[in-house]
Amino acid sequence: MTDDLVSIVEVGPRDGLQNEKRLISTEDKVKLIEMLSDAGFKRIEATAFVSPKWVPQMADHEAVMATVKQKPGTAYSVLVPNAKGANAAIEHGADEIALFSSASETFSRKNTNCSIAEGFARFEEILALARDHDVPVRGYISCAVNCPYEGHIDPNNVAHIARKLFAMGCHEIAVADTIGTASPGDVDTMLGTLLEELPSGVIACHFHDTYGKALDNVDVGLRRGIRVFDSAAGGLGGCPYAPGAAGNLASGVLVRHLKARGFSVDVDVDRVALAEDFAMKLTA
Repeated sequence: MTDDLVSIVEVGPRDGLQNEKRLISTEDKVKLIEMLSDAGFKRIEATAFVSPKWVPQMADHEAVMATVKQKPGTAYSVLVPNAKGANAAIEHGADEIALFSSASETFSRKNTNCSIAEGFARFEEILALARDHDVPVRGYISCAVNCPYEGHIDPNNVAHIARKLFAMGCHEIAVADTIGTASPGDVDTMLGTLLEELPSGVIACHFHDTYGKALDNVDVGLRRGIRVFDSAAGGLGGCPYAPGAAGNLASGVLVRHLKARGFSVDVDVDRVALAEDFAMKLTA
């Protein structure tokens, strides 16, 4: 990857839609995924193989993967919580598996009903399955800066978890400002600590725009050598800890921001706008 080339992981179909209370049809989810692929996104998080009891919006994960027309050169990722989900995702053609940890013990227990250590035991099984089927695994670290329960998170905790995930076999570690409260200074400190342990080429940043700081934080990441960022069509994915506030960084906003700064992003802005208009209609 050249220094001015930036890769975007489009997470709207999964992270963006999972908390929507009104169930969205499989047909519409698939259409959104295909519109995003047509716009040029080469990495799309399509769905999550999780229990419908906990995430009803993702109950049609098998149908989504079976129906979407997978475009050559585009990787369709699936989030999984355990080996059962990983096995099903692989069976249904996932090009990449994503697993999720947290830098906050309290958040981990509330979000996944297990401790951070218990989560790593699950990851061993997921990664073993993935290795057997030659499927790459991405690791998320939620609450990489702040936690709604514990407040500010020690950057050393983030670096420790990232190092473990990488050592276990995750090819990429995405650090997430889960509640969107991180300042650029906070992000710089966290990334500085993290980059003492891992090279910038294996780190991605996932910013929420709850308080309008996402682009400033992207700029911090760029200065630190990060070249992979997550975003969601139309800024889908509201933060449950800040009702009414913005959610994920919007894909169109990120693409325009990067191009304005001279970075190379192989995504069509006009097609992104069409996909974002469609996404907004789905969640109106």
